Amino acid sequence: MEQFIPYLQIIGGLVLLTAGGEFIVRGAVGLALLMGVSKIIVGLTVVAAGTSAPEFVVSLNAALAGSGDIAMGNVVGSNIANILLILGATAVLKPITASRTMVVRDGGTMLLGTVLFIGLCMFGVVERWAGAVMLLVLAAIWYFTYQHDKKSPGDASHLHEEEVDEVGEVPSGWLKPIVATVIGIVALTYGADLLVDGGVSVARQFGVSEAVIGLTLVAFGTSLPELAASIVAAFRGHSDVALGNVVGSNLLNLLVIIGGVSLIAPIAVPDQILQSDLWIMLAVTILLLVVGYFLRGVSRITGIVFVLAYLGYVASLVTA
Repeated sequence: MEQFIPYLQIIGGLVLLTAGGEFIVRGAVGLALLMGVSKIIVGLTVVAAGTSAPEFVVSLNAALAGSGDIAMGNVVGSNIANILLILGATAVLKPITASRTMVVRDGGTMLLGTVLFIGLCMFGVVERWAGAVMLLVLAAIWYFTYQHDKKSPGDASHLHEEEVDEVGEVPSGWLKPIVATVIGIVALTYGADLLVDGGVSVARQFGVSEAVIGLTLVAFGTSLPELAASIVAAFRGHSDVALGNVVGSNLLNLLVIIGGVSLIAPIAVPDQILQSDLWIMLAVTILLLVVGYFLRGVSRITGIVFVLAYLGYVASLVTA
């Protein structure tokens, strides 16, 4: 019976992370709108941060528990899953359209964040100073993006507003959003605990590295909120919102999650991730921008190719 405990921990962790992510997004968006924050800022920051909350809590928990390989694998694996699996699956349901302006501006900032992240990882350890650099760069990106959207509203700014609308009904008044946010934080905390403990145990059972568990099982689990939100958006006919969610979430995964966690506990970069997975993440990011720019979005056929590529990537990690 004991051998099944890690799997129950993983299932319980995934359920709590998914529910916690939903609660924290709705609660945080409700509070932000009550405080008079514009929809552009809420979509640019709060929605993206809320959907990335599971990755942050799991990575922080893993780093503090001495499992830095899971923390790094979680973020890199989540970014690969977000592009190939989430956008691919969403496009299969309903093709994703994208304006070239949005791809160049928001996609360009995602690429900038990816290149910066890889550059800092080349030191072998993401130290506190590197984490501070990441957070400062993200703050600058947010500032200039908001200033541009306020002066010249366009497709990208409307997409950020759509991301807020896509959250759905948010709790009214002050008490309900606060309670929802607190419930979300508690669920994320306990869910992260269970997922990391279960993931480490499974890694030991099968003799695979913690980095591989982070890149696959943990990354997939923490990407569930983005997957759920993107599929719901597709069914509502707003598949373009999925693109905005992924671009914003990927940028936060790299700069806020690893940047913030490394301020608390510096993170060593596993050799496997340094030698291959970082470059796969970069290649996938560039692929998305090329497809988005030249094909004006992600078609069903491209979505199928993305999903198959993700399955192949996971298979290569598990069988290596």
